[in-house]
Amino acid sequence: MNIQGVKQRFGIIGRSPLLERALNTAMRVASTDLSVLIQGESGVGKEVFSRIIHDLSVRKHNNFIAINCGAIPAGTINSELFGHEKGSFTGALGERKGYFETVNGGTIFLDEIGEMPLDTQAYLLRMLESGEFLRVGSSKVLITDVRVIAATNVNLEEKIHSGKFREDLYYRLNTVPIRVPALHERRDDIYMLFRKFSGDFAEKYRSDSITLTPEAKLILENYRWPGNIRELKNMVEQLSVLSEQKEVDAEHLVELVPHLTERLLPSKKFDSTQTEGGFHEREIIFKFLLEMKSDLSDLKSLIYELIRTNDLTLPDISALKNMSSYNAEALFTKNYPTPASSMRNEEYEPYDNKPILLQNKQNFHQTDEVEEIKSIEEMEKDMIRKALKKFNNRRKDAADELGISERTLYRKIKEYNIPEKL
Repeated sequence: MNIQGVKQRFGIIGRSPLLERALNTAMRVASTDLSVLIQGESGVGKEVFSRIIHDLSVRKHNNFIAINCGAIPAGTINSELFGHEKGSFTGALGERKGYFETVNGGTIFLDEIGEMPLDTQAYLLRMLESGEFLRVGSSKVLITDVRVIAATNVNLEEKIHSGKFREDLYYRLNTVPIRVPALHERRDDIYMLFRKFSGDFAEKYRSDSITLTPEAKLILENYRWPGNIRELKNMVEQLSVLSEQKEVDAEHLVELVPHLTERLLPSKKFDSTQTEGGFHEREIIFKFLLEMKSDLSDLKSLIYELIRTNDLTLPDISALKNMSSYNAEALFTKNYPTPASSMRNEEYEPYDNKPILLQNKQNFHQTDEVEEIKSIEEMEKDMIRKALKKFNNRRKDAADELGISERTLYRKIKEYNIPEKL
């Protein structure tokens, strides 16, 4: 079956190269038993890809089940997946077969795999590697033949760094990765999907399908669609019910769906699992800024001491506001009588109305440079390097000095490519 046949069979709309690349990968891997990890934002249709893989495989006549790992409580997910024995926990009135036992020979789709508890991840890893598993409360090893397709809308590598996901399980699941593009990455497909949903809802509500004017279409295509296809479908149904116009113009579209004019720029999502790391990173920054403040205070004290001991004068502060007309050589000046010619030499400038701090004019111009202000990342990197060097690369001592956990320090070392030995 070719890509067009797959699109027609599973109701997939679009001509985006990114979409067709993902479909092509799903078709090619379907005939194998390799584990597949489907990645993409929420609402892009990851479950549809799992159905494509199953229905085009040799397991197509066996069972297929989709499980949302985030919807099952942590205390019962082991029982749901692997089963339990009678009396293994409170409420276990009899033995129960889990999904991996009942779907033997078929396919299990594990959605939101990033929400799976760590102990369940260990059970799943063993099952993937050997096909063996244990019911909760049992010591009898059971065998199953199940193909696992996993999906996630979060960055599993970040979960690994925060200790919330097993690295070995990630590489075991990620044998064949498939990335489903977000709707804002396939803008040419947005109006095609709009027309498809409009026709479906017109048939459902026995009314005429709605269309868009060119201006309204432009608004639709320039919205970011954070909810992707699911959000678009809901919006079309809303228009089909509420709109009195069959050709919706831009003004009417914004009136019914005002948030379409918002510029939803991508931003970093807050992850509660990273709270500790983010707090300690701020501590590093604050500590570095305090050190900078201390250095500036010392520098200020040094300048005031030079002014006091050398009887120097400063220009009017208003003169410093216009730096383009400011003469740097006139910063510190003092009037001295011209010394005898025998005291002059080529190293010193004449003392008549010249800066007391200048001993060599050439050297002054060479040092007349302002050090570039470092970025926050560079500040962090310098602090970490100093701490590691201070404690001879002992990470625990360096982490204690910086006020962060050893795990956060290890992640920062990897992020900034800091050598293991300084």
